[in-house]
Amino acid sequence: MARFTLPRDLYHGKGSLENLKNLKGKRAMVCVGGSAMKKFGFLERAVNYLKEAGMEVELFEGIESDPSVETVMRGAEAMLKFEPDWIVAMGGGSPIDAAKAMWIKYEYPECTFEDMCKVFGIPELRKKAHFCAIPSTSGTATEVTAFSIITDYSKGIKYPLADFEITPDIAIVDPDLAETMPDKLVAHTGMDALTHAIEAYVSTANCDYTDPLALHAMTMIKANLIESYKGDKEARANMHNAQCLAGMAFSNALLGIVHSMAHKTGAVFEDQGAHIIHGAANAMYLPKVIAYNAKDTTAAKRYAYISDFMGIGGASEGEKIANLIKFLRGMNDSLRIPHGIAHYGADSFPTEKGFVPENIFLERLPEIAKNAIADACTGSNPRQPKQEEMEKLLKCCYYDTEVDF
Repeated sequence: MARFTLPRDLYHGKGSLENLKNLKGKRAMVCVGGSAMKKFGFLERAVNYLKEAGMEVELFEGIESDPSVETVMRGAEAMLKFEPDWIVAMGGGSPIDAAKAMWIKYEYPECTFEDMCKVFGIPELRKKAHFCAIPSTSGTATEVTAFSIITDYSKGIKYPLADFEITPDIAIVDPDLAETMPDKLVAHTGMDALTHAIEAYVSTANCDYTDPLALHAMTMIKANLIESYKGDKEARANMHNAQCLAGMAFSNALLGIVHSMAHKTGAVFEDQGAHIIHGAANAMYLPKVIAYNAKDTTAAKRYAYISDFMGIGGASEGEKIANLIKFLRGMNDSLRIPHGIAHYGADSFPTEKGFVPENIFLERLPEIAKNAIADACTGSNPRQPKQEEMEKLLKCCYYDTEVDF
């Protein structure tokens, strides 16, 4: 038996933010990140709509990128004091992910972060509050997924929380919010979305309900991401829908080791002066993982089908997969994303010498590989890498070398 879960309601299209005024409740806590939602007036509009719905509103602001366990605990404490019956999270993936984890702690104050990390082990929610998610970026699709990513900075590790309980009740996918994204964010979130769609399609948990969503998302991203990056508003709106479809697919079909490696390399080099931004990590690692997974016959057939479906094609299965990899590398070039960690600059752009020194990478490699294998996304990958293979694959992602194993 399998399960397919989405938010009960999804409002989409320009101006759909206004649906907040139809929520029924007494108190709403609005969780947001930095200044963008305030600067462009979306936060004020959201608050006014909620007040129009007759609710008392409190803000929890300043949620950082790659939110920490500490931020989650502070937010949950604020919720316990205010006692909202609606949690409204708006902004990029970070504030929505953080608010999901806060929601768990609010409903179950005795729950530890370690408890939250038990895959599909979160107790029943909605005893105190329901959840509405409003994305301003076009990539994570956390507004429709059963996932949240929280960083434990004491370990330098990003942990995926996974349970259908944290799938939001309502998602509002309003392209007006996405128009505020800077081009670098468009690039990274867009490649994150493409990775979601491709990993969902080749996941061992794929099914008839997720495949159409994943495939349509891929074609939409191929048609719109570069134009969105260049500033085209219609393409930007199309990407906002495409990333949401990819999210619906992966939330139910799960992901693979591209995400496992991205989670475990994202913050582990923070002491060297930067993070490897999640979407950029996915973009760098995806071509390598396709080459690795394509040694599995079922995965190879699916990658070849993706190549055909996206209009890339080739004369044979092997050529179709090679052309798909070539296409993805070309996307990275167009979006100014490096091909390997060795050339990943502290500003995320390609550079001759990246911010992660070779000796530091090699020193931490065994632990990174071990943690990636243990990541929640690894179980649904077409191939299950051993320690030695994961280390070799990560080296290919560092040096940008061919995967031949």
